[in-house]
Amino acid sequence: MDENEFDFYRTQSVASDPGGTDVFAGLPADPGVLAETVRSLLVHREETHLFGYELPRDRKDAEAETRYAADILAVARGLCDAPLDRPRRPEERFAGTCRDFALLLCSALREKGVPARVRGGYATYFTPGFHDDHWITEYWDADRASWRLVDAQMAAPELISAHGIDFDPFDVPRDRFVVAGRAWQDCRSGAADPRTYGVELLGLRGWWFVQHNLLLDLAMLNSTELLVWDGWGLADPPMDQPFDALGADDVALLDAVAELSAAGGPFTGIRRLPREHEALRVPPVVSSHTTYLGERSVTLRQAVASD
Repeated sequence: MDENEFDFYRTQSVASDPGGTDVFAGLPADPGVLAETVRSLLVHREETHLFGYELPRDRKDAEAETRYAADILAVARGLCDAPLDRPRRPEERFAGTCRDFALLLCSALREKGVPARVRGGYATYFTPGFHDDHWITEYWDADRASWRLVDAQMAAPELISAHGIDFDPFDVPRDRFVVAGRAWQDCRSGAADPRTYGVELLGLRGWWFVQHNLLLDLAMLNSTELLVWDGWGLADPPMDQPFDALGADDVALLDAVAELSAAGGPFTGIRRLPREHEALRVPPVVSSHTTYLGERSVTLRQAVASD
């Protein structure tokens, strides 16, 4: 990476800003320790039963709608006002989704000066034969001089056992987490069936879902960390829209996005493409297709910068 890329990915975004430079001050810069800390602060709202806890309906409905790292931390502190590295009972953890684990770890890494970003794609380790929508953290490993994937959500014995995890969640293999661009390319080439990509739990799958995640991953690569049910323009296709409903120009543009997403760069292309194509830029207001609270329009705290 060049210095511009380093600086960009170790700088907090509007969403990843933890709300103060002292939030993670007492923690070491070790990515594994930070991932374990995030794991102890959060629980996935659909997995509380694995920890022997039934999440109240009001928390399940609303908590994962929390967009910003500072607000997630505020909720977590309201549930347990203790040092961040203190183990918490399941009921004392913020109840979110995979995106929240990824965002909070990204926030902690950036605060320690480690380049980090949220990545969207699909896990092959939840449902046999299916690619489940999933979001994890990618950080720059200076020792390897390469990007490394971490799934903080999986960093617990309960999750490793429940999902039969046979790899190190602090170093997720690229064939176990398929980034959104690679998924698009595999479906385009016929190597994969788009009907095997989506949210198996909710019965959401198909080309429209692959397209949606592709655009969200580009936004994440540009440090605009949205909720995973947000949409706009090309990132908000009608459910069950077939591939052949896309025009040739849109297909060419999506193919270009997929090339950047699959490779994780180059950085110049990641930054340039949304500037050149309005359909790829995140607008100030997005449509949020929430899982439990219906659809709504959401004004983001800050419009995406133009450069």
